[in-house]
Amino acid sequence: MITHESSATIRNEREESQLVQGRFRFVVVVMLAVFVLLGWRFANLQVGEHELYAARADDNRIRLNALPPNRGLILDRQGRVLAENRPAYRLAIVPERTPGLDQTIERLSDLVPVTAEELRRFERQRQRSRRFESLTLKSNLSDEEVARLAIQRHRLPGVEIEPYLTRHYPHGELLSHVVGYVGRIDERDLRRLGREQYRATSHVGKTGIERYYEHLLHGQPGLERVETNAQGRVLRVLERSDPVPGDDLVLSLDLELQQAAYEALGDFAGAVVALEVETGEVLALVSKPGFDPNLFVHGISQFDYSSLLHHHQRPLFNRFLAGGYEPGSTVKPFIALAGLEAGTITPETRVFSRGWFELPGHSRRYRDWRRGGHGWVDLELALAESVNVYFYQLASELGIDRISRELALFGIGRATGLDLPGEISGVLPTRSWKRATFGEPWYPGETVITGIGQGFTVVTPLQLAHATAALAGRGTTAPPWLVVPTESARMVEHADEYWDAVFDGLEAVIYGPSGTARAVARELSVRMAGKTGTAQVFGRPGDEEEVAEREHDELPEHLRNHALFAGFAPLENPQIVVVAVAEHGGGGARVAAPAAARVVRAATELGLLRAEEQP
Repeated sequence: MITHESSATIRNEREESQLVQGRFRFVVVVMLAVFVLLGWRFANLQVGEHELYAARADDNRIRLNALPPNRGLILDRQGRVLAENRPAYRLAIVPERTPGLDQTIERLSDLVPVTAEELRRFERQRQRSRRFESLTLKSNLSDEEVARLAIQRHRLPGVEIEPYLTRHYPHGELLSHVVGYVGRIDERDLRRLGREQYRATSHVGKTGIERYYEHLLHGQPGLERVETNAQGRVLRVLERSDPVPGDDLVLSLDLELQQAAYEALGDFAGAVVALEVETGEVLALVSKPGFDPNLFVHGISQFDYSSLLHHHQRPLFNRFLAGGYEPGSTVKPFIALAGLEAGTITPETRVFSRGWFELPGHSRRYRDWRRGGHGWVDLELALAESVNVYFYQLASELGIDRISRELALFGIGRATGLDLPGEISGVLPTRSWKRATFGEPWYPGETVITGIGQGFTVVTPLQLAHATAALAGRGTTAPPWLVVPTESARMVEHADEYWDAVFDGLEAVIYGPSGTARAVARELSVRMAGKTGTAQVFGRPGDEEEVAEREHDELPEHLRNHALFAGFAPLENPQIVVVAVAEHGGGGARVAAPAAARVVRAATELGLLRAEEQP
C-alpha cells in the first residue's frame, strides 16, 4: 500500500528528474549554439577574412627598411670638389651581445675620448631601440682610434667598428658661408622636409647651398623587404630597391678666384663679391672670417661653438648676404645718373667746393672729406676725387623722391634673389619708409647725406655688386646665381652720353692724376673703373661724413670706418664686377680698392676675363 508520504517522494523525484533533464537540454542547446557560432566564425576567418589576416600575419613577419641615398657632391665651375662624401668609421655597440654594458663603455672611454653629449645621445638611442640593434657611440673615428680599438677588439664583445660615408668639406672656412654644412636631422627638419623621404637619413643641409638645394642633393631613399622572426631579427631579404643618389651640383664659383679674394682682404674682416656682368654668374663670394664647417657635421662641441659665437670678428655671420653697410661714396655714380637724367646737371656742370655745404636758410655745415675743399670741379673730377660738396648740392636739388626712384631701378632696397638662404633686402630710404619706420617726416638734411651714401641707406655687398653690374652693363645685367642660370634683363634706361660721362669719372678714380684709387693702377693688367667709399661706424657731432684719411690712425680700431670699393673691368667691355668691403679699414682706397684690384688681376691670370693691354 502506497502511503501519502511515499506518493509525495515519488512526485518530488520525478520533478527533480525533469528539472535536471531540462537543464541538461539547455546546456546541450547552448553548447550546440556555441559550436555553431565557433564553426561559423572559423569558416568566416578561413574564407571571408582570409586575405585580411594573411596580410596582418605578413606584417608581423615582413618588415620594410628604408635605405639612405648617397648625398650629391658640390663642385666648382672647373669640377673641383667643394663638398664630398668621405669614408669614415664609427664605434657601435650591440647591447644584447655586450655583457656588462656600462663597464664596456668605461673601457671604451679609456681607449677613445667619448664626450658627455655622445653618451647622452647613445642613451637616447638605447631607450628607443631593441637590444639586438647596433647603436652608435662615437662617429668619425680617427685612424689612430680605429687602430687602438682594433687591437683591443677581442676583449670587447658586442663592440663593432662600422664603415660609413660622412660629409666632408676639404676647403674648410674658405667656402663655409657659400657651401654651408650638414648636421644631424631633427624634428623641425622632418616637419619641413617630410618624414617619408628622410626615414633612413641622419643628416640634412643646415645652411648655404647644402640647405637651399637639399631637395636635389638628398636623392631618393631605397627600400628593403626583409623577413623577421617573432623577436624582430632579420632572417632573409625578400626584395630590395636601391636608393637613388642625390644630384651633383656644379657652382659658378671658381675655387682659385675664391682663394684669391679671401686672401685679398688680409687680416680684415669683410666681404668680396665677384660677378660676371652679362650672365650674373657668381665667380667669388667671400665672407671673412669663415669657420670650419666640418665641426658641425657630427655635432659641434660647446667649447668650439662658444669660441665661434664670441669671437670678436663674428665668423658665423654671413657678411656678403646679411651684412648691412652704408654704401658711402659708392652710391655717387647712381646719384650722378639721376642728376643727368633729370637735367639737374650736365657732365660740364661745375660746383665750387670750399670744404663744406649749407642748405639755404640753415646754419648747419655738411663737410667735405678734404678740409679746405677741392675748388671748382665738374662731374668727372667730382667722381675721381669723391667730392662730397658736389653730391650734397646735387642731392639737395634732386630731392629724395628722384634719388629713391633711381636707386630702386638698380635694385637697392630689395634682395637680389641669389640661390642661398638668409639674404636681407637692405634699406632704400623714402618718405613713406621713414614715416612707417619712425613716424616722422623726411627732412632736407637727410636728402643731403643720402647723396653721399650716408644716413638711412643700407646695402649688402651682394646687392651693391648687383647694382654695379647693372651700371657696368649700361642698365642690363642678370640676377646673380650659383647653380641655376638666370636671364639678363634691362633694369635702367639712360642715354649713352650719360653712361659715358659716369664711366669717364669712374675711370679717373683709378687713372686720373688725383683719383682716390690711383695707387692700384699699376697692379692691373686690364683697364678698370670703380668707386671708393666709406661706411660710417660712428657719428661725430656736426660731421656725418667720411672721416678724413689723416684721422684714420688716431681712432681705436673698432671705431674706424668700413672701407668699400665697387668696380668693373675691362673698361671698354665690362666682363667682371668686384665689390670689396673691409670692416674698420678706413677709406676705400686703403684696403678695399687694392683687394678688388688683386681679384681682377687673379681673374685675368685664371682666364676668367679677356686681358687687354694697359695704355
